[in-house]
Amino acid sequence: MPAVLNDLEQRILDYMVRYLRTRTYQPSIREIGEEFGIKSTKTVSEHLKALARKGYLERDPSRSRGVRILGVDLNPDTVSVPCYAGLPHPDARRRTDGIEATFSLDRRIAGSRGCYFVRARGTEFSALGMEEGDLLLVEPANSLPDPATPLPAGGALIIAADGDGAQLYRLSRKDGIPTLFPADGSGPLKVDPSTRLRVTGRVVAIHRRLDGVPLTLSATAH
Repeated sequence: MPAVLNDLEQRILDYMVRYLRTRTYQPSIREIGEEFGIKSTKTVSEHLKALARKGYLERDPSRSRGVRILGVDLNPDTVSVPCYAGLPHPDARRRTDGIEATFSLDRRIAGSRGCYFVRARGTEFSALGMEEGDLLLVEPANSLPDPATPLPAGGALIIAADGDGAQLYRLSRKDGIPTLFPADGSGPLKVDPSTRLRVTGRVVAIHRRLDGVPLTLSATAH
């Protein structure tokens, strides 16, 4: 499995992939610096060297755009979607922690920018009908449980954060009152103005193998 990237390295790699998909050639070191507010081309070069050391790039230092991204489907109609073993950390600055693989999906399937997969481990989501190995495609959300930004419709599977942790819930509405049922099987939680939960994502699709063969994940470079 490729080494884990820090936040800036991941953002630089994502930018390079997007750039290459739309233009068919790589951004220059100077263009990368301008994108991320890095004035020193030497600093940008150090970040590219780190990506190369971790197995994400091959570089030709003699050329301005002498970079080849490894393990990425560069079809402009596809997007790279990371897959996490369990729910990712709710803090976006730590969102690269726990990525175990990356899949290339048709943009029409992947949905909005920033989507990611969560792989169900063991029985952690069994209270909501998920089985081990299920892949949940999650669309990021920034909504809060308040009247100005309503929660999704009843029946939705959502991910909500409380402090440093996150949990998968099924949302139900009864008599107009939204109630969250946790995936861990604990008691339901009624949502009211005092509820301190931040909705971070909504499950928009579930992939499950039906042939009885365990799903094996092969990590790619991006």
